[in-house]
Amino acid sequence: MAALSSTHCRSYSPLQSSSFGPSSSSSSSSSSSNLGHFQRVSVSSVPKRFLAAKVYSLQSQTKSVARMQDGAVASTITPIENETPFKKLKDGLLSVPSPDECKDAVGFGINENDSTVSITVVGASGDLAKKKIFPALFALYYEDCLPKHFTVCGYARSKMTDAELRNMVSKTLTCRIDKRENCSEKMEQFLRRCFYHSGQYDSQENFAELDKKLKEHEGGRVSNRLFYLSIPPNIFIDAVRCASSSASSGNGWTRVIVEKPFGRDSESSAALTKGLKQYLKEDQIFRIDHYLGKELVENLSVLRFSNLIFEPLWSRQYIRNVQLIFSEDFGTEGRGGYFDNYGIIRDIMQNHLLQILALFAMETPVSLDAEDIRNEKVKVLRSMRPLQLENVVTGQYKSHTKGGVTYPAYTDDKTVPKDSLTPTFAAAALFIDNARWDGVPFLMKAGKALHTKRAEIRVQFRHVPGNLYNRNFGTDLDRATNELVIRVQPDEAIYLKINNKVPGLGMRLDRSNLNLHYAARYSKEIPDAYERLLLDAVEGERRLFIRSDELDAAWSLFTPLLKELEEKKIIPEYYPHGSRGPVGAHYLAARYKVRWGDVGVDQ
Repeated sequence: MAALSSTHCRSYSPLQSSSFGPSSSSSSSSSSSNLGHFQRVSVSSVPKRFLAAKVYSLQSQTKSVARMQDGAVASTITPIENETPFKKLKDGLLSVPSPDECKDAVGFGINENDSTVSITVVGASGDLAKKKIFPALFALYYEDCLPKHFTVCGYARSKMTDAELRNMVSKTLTCRIDKRENCSEKMEQFLRRCFYHSGQYDSQENFAELDKKLKEHEGGRVSNRLFYLSIPPNIFIDAVRCASSSASSGNGWTRVIVEKPFGRDSESSAALTKGLKQYLKEDQIFRIDHYLGKELVENLSVLRFSNLIFEPLWSRQYIRNVQLIFSEDFGTEGRGGYFDNYGIIRDIMQNHLLQILALFAMETPVSLDAEDIRNEKVKVLRSMRPLQLENVVTGQYKSHTKGGVTYPAYTDDKTVPKDSLTPTFAAAALFIDNARWDGVPFLMKAGKALHTKRAEIRVQFRHVPGNLYNRNFGTDLDRATNELVIRVQPDEAIYLKINNKVPGLGMRLDRSNLNLHYAARYSKEIPDAYERLLLDAVEGERRLFIRSDELDAAWSLFTPLLKELEEKKIIPEYYPHGSRGPVGAHYLAARYKVRWGDVGVDQ
């Protein structure tokens, strides 16, 4: 697990409350009459790691403050003596708190002894929980980013004791690379807060027993509950139904994190959303796409909106094409049964890459508020043309022998049908029909068992008109093209390819990189995406989670293509395991006068 860097934690605010169900906002509002007597600093839903924040007066916002973001009403509010965990700057912005200030600010806005957060990992015995969720929670605890009172409860069908859960979890926890002396002590403290409850996912009785166990650990405090559904999507609704009726919070908020896949197409996705909304309000549902929590994806909007040199260039006038590339150097490796039901388009392109595209192409949002950002993303998705089969190439890896080692084909996986036509590779050309991006091809490419592992965004700018130095590059105009590369993983970096003169008496041009290499620039390890997203969910920050209308717009782009591929039984182009993928992907790019940026000598 990537260790969390010593970044500043945002202060935890338990004020945003809701219970399960559409009618939960009917909680008593009598407490709102007491709010007008206090004046305090209230930070909006924008994360505290961002500098801009608004200052409100509760006296003038009595009614609106009483009704919280998740829809319910805060039961009590305690006056705050020290209202300055964030220091004001001259220009009215707020400074980022130090780690100590973060620690002091936990429970900001309410007495921290009066509330607790119970995090229930539903499907705790699965790989995702063991490899990602529990390590991410420990990383947050290690950096004092979780509230003072919290409990982690594992829930699954497997029979297990608390001690057995702790032993299982302890094998996946890692300590900081800076080797702090209290590592083992913190690990023991975290494990003491971990408990286990065995039960069926569709049993209200089992969830009622879970509720009883959670109440014991909550000790009569205001209980805020977060459920992480690390289970197959076909049992999402059963689990939510049982949790809503038997294990939701009675006096705090209740939130549910839902893992992808969010359906297989528009119809199944809409049915899943409808089922969830029988028991949850939209702002209680946190649809997680871990790629949105990656550092370089988060930095995308900072790079664009906080640097004057980029925003004026961010349009069809200067950008020739945009490439979103995802590749893995391994195959399904035993996960073929799951993967064969979805394929690379549903698994990677419809969610990870499309979300990055929407963030890249959106207009400037009104603010950093979650709804403002998600509104702009939805506008981009609704402006895009549905994918056509002629603009898509699919592939499937076959067996290949290299260096005396034979690598298996996709259909050699015992969990995959021998006649499977499921694509393990796909390339597509997408277009956004709006004034900013009209005519600019957005090329996506995703595949398994390729020559390298990478995820990156490549922005290729237009050729310099009337370039005086064209003859120095010969016929290879791409070498004379500026390119911005944002490498999401591995070895995170941002670099800009420029042309410069080689030192000497002659006139010889060279292509060089202006390079921000994260490992060289920053000494701390980058936090894992799940750490950021779990912290956001605890705080009620929805900016990096997917809204239902956003999901609908995304599926509407891909569903017609997916149905056509399956109905016509399109045979994928086969490519050798460990190669650069199907040749057809290069022909697709060439159709739009583009060369994939990851195949050159100086990638």
